[in-house]
Amino acid sequence: MVIIFHSKPSILAAAAIVGPLEKRSVFHSYFDKVLTDERANKNTNEQGHVLLISEACKVILEKSNLNNLDIDYFLGGDLINQMTPTNFAARELAISFIGLFSACATSVSSVIIAALLTELGASEFAIAGASSQHNAVERQFRYPVAYGAQKPATAQWTVTGAGFVLIGKHHEQFPAIEAATIGKVIDYGATDPLHMGGAMAPAAFETIQAHLKKRGQKIQDYDVIMTGDLGKIGLKIVKAMFAQSGTSKEDLARFRDAGAEFYGEDTAFQAGASGAGCSASVYYSYLLEQFKSGRYKKALLVATGALLSPLSFQQGETIPCTAHAIELGMG
Repeated sequence: MVIIFHSKPSILAAAAIVGPLEKRSVFHSYFDKVLTDERANKNTNEQGHVLLISEACKVILEKSNLNNLDIDYFLGGDLINQMTPTNFAARELAISFIGLFSACATSVSSVIIAALLTELGASEFAIAGASSQHNAVERQFRYPVAYGAQKPATAQWTVTGAGFVLIGKHHEQFPAIEAATIGKVIDYGATDPLHMGGAMAPAAFETIQAHLKKRGQKIQDYDVIMTGDLGKIGLKIVKAMFAQSGTSKEDLARFRDAGAEFYGEDTAFQAGASGAGCSASVYYSYLLEQFKSGRYKKALLVATGALLSPLSFQQGETIPCTAHAIELGMG
């Protein structure tokens, strides 16, 4: 389903707060704050996760010279048990709250809902985004961190980070959300939670194709098409799928992936980065800066999410995935 935003809601401010290891990211200079402690000097990983979210929202309020009473809605989600970190952050922010779960695609699905509320005239200002905390996610979805198990080359490193944006009515000096595609759930029968790029790549392919077809656009209409956290292997799979459908090498060069690039060529991170905070922290820092500098005029951001849980994995289920996209334009 493709949505056209005729009023073109704008991204008026943004913030990205990350953990200490994320200082090794190639995008680190674009982040608003890099914490010195993974838990943010809190007692638990989850409490540190809450601080990531609340700090990112506070930075947005400071940048925009607003306070929490000026914000109509707070929309967000994470990967931990019923999204408790985001729920607890919402408790602190005291803003009307809509919790969302699209796994790692929440960085975009939350923005789509915020843009819809703005388009309808139901919101003047809304904060939307997503987050993840490495130790909390790894403990829940893979192995206990202290277990020290080796991971295969297909595995990705969950980012400790939070990325959020302030969405309001159209302002020509800021990137506008011109359209969005809400993806379907795609399941190619993948079962390996340590190969998420391969599981999510088909969903990204389907959503990008659907968006281009409905919008009557071509890949070269965009300065960049950036997926969220497919990692190095997932990005190769998406490019291969487009190559098989006749896409040229020149067009394939416009495809990028936040997870594949996040830690550069550091092999300690296997196939790259992942987590809801991966795409959120890159999209809502580095990517928006490219619009501000004039390098980009049009971009398609595609966040992918693996809709599994520890329970579904234990029951032998496959990994259904989805991908949501937003089309940003300037001028």
